[in-house]
Amino acid sequence: MTQAQSPQPGGTGRMGPTRISTLVVAGLAAAAAAWLLISTFYYSGIPQLPWLPVVTLAVLAVLEGYAAVNTRGRIERRPGREPVNALMVARFVVLAKASSLAGAIFAGFYAGLTAWLFVESTRAAGEDRAPAGGGLIASLALVAAALWLERSCRVPERPEDEREPDDRESRPGQR
Repeated sequence: MTQAQSPQPGGTGRMGPTRISTLVVAGLAAAAAAWLLISTFYYSGIPQLPWLPVVTLAVLAVLEGYAAVNTRGRIERRPGREPVNALMVARFVVLAKASSLAGAIFAGFYAGLTAWLFVESTRAAGEDRAPAGGGLIASLALVAAALWLERSCRVPERPEDEREPDDRESRPGQR
């Protein structure tokens, strides 16, 4: 008795690099949602914006930037660096993809919030501008660090003289 094999959606089942267009769409949707939410509920008792999310996003950006530098050095086998663990690199790629999307959503939310706060001329809006602007900067830093980490996890191409012939290359005429 044989098991039925289901086809993988999307063809090869490989994970590709994060698309910038996906991040832009997510950020724009979050900015629109933030503008609508904040314009509806801002005066109904929302407390002052906290700095803790800003610090959290900034710390995540720094940690992912450090992971990018460290991972790239280990993949390139620089002197004094330990060999890279393939499972760790795969986990870093997943972390980077998730962080870039989350950072884009936070950046969009903070952008919508910051834009609305600069339109308002109340004292409360003036006090919330600094945490909102800081959140926007920290979110953009997280997106940049996550994309850098994802790029750092790529395997460098080998020079032409070190490449082994592919199965397709060894059998001309077949595709």
